[in-house]
Amino acid sequence: MPAPLLLLLLLVLCCNGAAAAKAHSDSLHLELVRRPPSPSATTRLDLLRELYRSDQLRQRMISQSIGQRRHGRRPLQAPAASHNDSQPAPAPAEESFAMPLTSGAYTGTGQYFVRFLLGTPAQKFLLVADTGSDLTWVKCHRPRGCRRCGRGRFFRPRASTSYAPIRCSADMCKSALPFALATCPTPASPCAYNYGYSDGSMAKGVFAQESATITVSRGARRRKLGGLVVGCTTSSVGSSFRASDGVLGLGYSAVSFAARAAAGFGGRFSYCLVDHLSPRNASSRLTFGPTPALSHPALPPPRATELVLDARLQPFYAVRIDGVSVDGELLPIPSSVWDAARGGGAILDSGTSLTVLAEPAYRAVASALSRRLGGVPSVSVDPFDHCYNWTAAGPAAEVPKLVLHLAGTARLEPPAKSYVIDVAEGVKCIGITSAPWPGVSTIGNILQQEHLWEFDLQNRRLRFRRSTCRSI
Repeated sequence: MPAPLLLLLLLVLCCNGAAAAKAHSDSLHLELVRRPPSPSATTRLDLLRELYRSDQLRQRMISQSIGQRRHGRRPLQAPAASHNDSQPAPAPAEESFAMPLTSGAYTGTGQYFVRFLLGTPAQKFLLVADTGSDLTWVKCHRPRGCRRCGRGRFFRPRASTSYAPIRCSADMCKSALPFALATCPTPASPCAYNYGYSDGSMAKGVFAQESATITVSRGARRRKLGGLVVGCTTSSVGSSFRASDGVLGLGYSAVSFAARAAAGFGGRFSYCLVDHLSPRNASSRLTFGPTPALSHPALPPPRATELVLDARLQPFYAVRIDGVSVDGELLPIPSSVWDAARGGGAILDSGTSLTVLAEPAYRAVASALSRRLGGVPSVSVDPFDHCYNWTAAGPAAEVPKLVLHLAGTARLEPPAKSYVIDVAEGVKCIGITSAPWPGVSTIGNILQQEHLWEFDLQNRRLRFRRSTCRSI
């Protein structure tokens, strides 16, 4: 996962809450697009090495964030709606809004991007869509002549009639955004943030309430979605912020975009991630509301499991894993690895690329896969532990079948390319990495690719099915 997502994750530490979604014939579509490769990532292996590095940094932040919650930091409370921006009336059950989603491989990052309209009149931005972040933020206008403002577009608060700064005296700043209080010298001061990252990046800004423009599918009508908490980043330094104009927070939090957008659309949202190496013109959708593709009469019913909205794991969405099997063999992984109450747990994170397993699970999975691939000539490819000369293996070489057994009867059976990945011409590696134990495991976007996922926050259910994502 690329550096821009490091910012997402740090902002993740800011808030917590839940999201709800809208229905199908009226849809808001935000386009998720991956950005073009940076000069430093000119080959597939260069890109994967950057993703590996970024994922490790992000996983460290995830562990720190969850660790703080597990050791007594109370979950953030949902802010009360302002008198100007009360929650919208629920939409008819058949309505939804969606945003086009695209892989950002062409940008050299491991994220997915969405096109977003913010302010009144609307200003256009390209944001990272991140289920591991609960704060939506954009780069803001800087004075002329600024040499360290970075690339991309800048939001102009003064050009928006719906922009409303949040002051330190506001209840929202005191309760919902407590991380901002360190930069509140007086009650009249702006509620501000100043974040530093493990890779040396930094972002400063102030919080505000704003409106976004969405397109409802029924009749392709445009409407305003008000009362959004956004961050106006006025200063950023470091590579983490070069690939996007900001972040779209889809995490489990009262102040996330997901919470606000889903509130009037059935309490659910869904997305389908195209192959992470797809060309720029291959897109799917991030949808708030019912997802018709999950209830198509000609298709078998989707798989379903409990969506764990655990305060100890906020703002991340978690699932309960009963076990992992390889070619039908259930692996000897301690149950504590999947138990949030015992220092483990598993989250779904669209902002992490490679799947990261806590050490006991990683050892078992990597060992089982590598044993079955023992007949394929091995090669050394840094930073991966197990890589193979697939060309020398011949056409008979097969990838073992990996299955994640989720709570209930749901089974996640990812395509082989999602866990034994191509890193160079004729070379494949086990694309799963390890994290310290105790600690959480992260199901990244490569393992999630080519699946349609629905997060039903209202009923705490996760539904999914295999899909090419091209018709979503």
